[in-house]
Amino acid sequence: MAAPAKLTRIGLAGLAVMGQNLALNIAEKGFPISVYNRTTSKVDETVERAKAEGNLPLYGFHDPESFVQSIQKPRVIIMLVKAGAPVDQTIKTLSAYLEKGDCIIDGGNEWYENTERREKAMAELGLLYLGMGVSGGEEGARNGPSLMPGGSFEAFKNIEDILVKVAAQVPDSGPCVTYIGKGGSGNFVKMIHNGIEYGDMQLIAEAYDVLRSVGKLSNEELHQVFSEWNKGELLSFLIEITADIFSIKDDKADGYLVDKVLDKTGMKGTGKWTVQQAADLSVAIPTIASSLDARFLSGLKEERVEAAKVFGSGLNDVLVPQEVDKAKLIDDVRQALYASKICSYAQGMNLIRAKSIEKGWDLKLGELARIWKGGCIIRAVFLDRIKRAYDRKPDLANLLVDTEFAKEIVERQSAWRRVVCLAINSGISTPGMSSSLAYFDSYRRERLPANLVQAQRDYFGAHTYERTDIEGSFHTEWFKIAKQLKN
Repeated sequence: MAAPAKLTRIGLAGLAVMGQNLALNIAEKGFPISVYNRTTSKVDETVERAKAEGNLPLYGFHDPESFVQSIQKPRVIIMLVKAGAPVDQTIKTLSAYLEKGDCIIDGGNEWYENTERREKAMAELGLLYLGMGVSGGEEGARNGPSLMPGGSFEAFKNIEDILVKVAAQVPDSGPCVTYIGKGGSGNFVKMIHNGIEYGDMQLIAEAYDVLRSVGKLSNEELHQVFSEWNKGELLSFLIEITADIFSIKDDKADGYLVDKVLDKTGMKGTGKWTVQQAADLSVAIPTIASSLDARFLSGLKEERVEAAKVFGSGLNDVLVPQEVDKAKLIDDVRQALYASKICSYAQGMNLIRAKSIEKGWDLKLGELARIWKGGCIIRAVFLDRIKRAYDRKPDLANLLVDTEFAKEIVERQSAWRRVVCLAINSGISTPGMSSSLAYFDSYRRERLPANLVQAQRDYFGAHTYERTDIEGSFHTEWFKIAKQLKN
């Protein structure tokens, strides 16, 4: 391998497509980079790509020692390997050659507590550690991702000049990177970003289902509708790619490719982690949770095929085809999608804030909205409004009660309710939109039926209750009183 004339600025270990693309992005921004991978063919492949993409200053190494020695001190190495044991193995391999003050950055989707454990272990060796969320997929990694580094602030300062150049650049708001906070905060924020992404994708899928199944829109019409939506308040990466998907013909048969894709959604775990964290912190995230449930149900394809046979004709009298005005339906679904999306983001932000309070991370929600405006999968014009909401009131209890968002939700009320009712009457499940609406209706009501649930708990378990009119904790012998009343 051709060695650099002088020491490189940074190293990257782990050359699957994300690793390769991020390394090429760094090199393209003018930072000489050393790369290493356990499978050496990946190293050669990356070096070839660097030559082909403009003789970029990228240097490959087949062994970890020469790789580490090729980087200037204090050394900074980004790892992009599979979460879990492979990360620990890579750290073990590299740290054998690292010196005090050197730094390792994990750029994978790692569980935040693993990052905190590793940061402590590295500190004992005199090494610095960052856990950095990287969003934007393969395309983002190559051309500008959203970066969420958390952990050692000293380590962040050592690499800040590179990250601000490599990250996505958004006019008027700058590079999509900021120091997130201490410990595993970078990984945690990326995890919740992915949870919000689950919610977003499910809501878009439901909009598609209502338009296709009830409105009978063709793929050509769906392409036009989503392209149009992408020019307004829903302007976002996910709406853009959805419009693209509807325009792509099948290369193996007649028709459109989307219709041949099996309705069974995969997942890698960050959505599940998000829902588990919400449960641990007692934060309601029904839109995100319903999107996870929808993925679980999609996995039961064989069972659903059988269930369709069982219930097929039996529901014909109940689920009568709905007569709809196509143009009105399209506009209603747009409004329902936007209102539901506000709820999904409100839930994600509340979860981040709850964790920040628990851990003492002091996370800035407006700044997170800013760095998600470019590069990442959930990038959207909508994030501008979220940033403004937190700029207006950093301690905002919920996005729903921000003056701007509250007004937008009120304006979309009728359309939102019409779409959910239409879907229910048509037998189309809209778990994301329905749970978003239920979340809104619960949050906006001064009094909920929770008084009855608490009375039930006190009845069978003596859990006590509070009263609306007198301070203190109370217990009633419900069973005895009920028995007397029956006699």
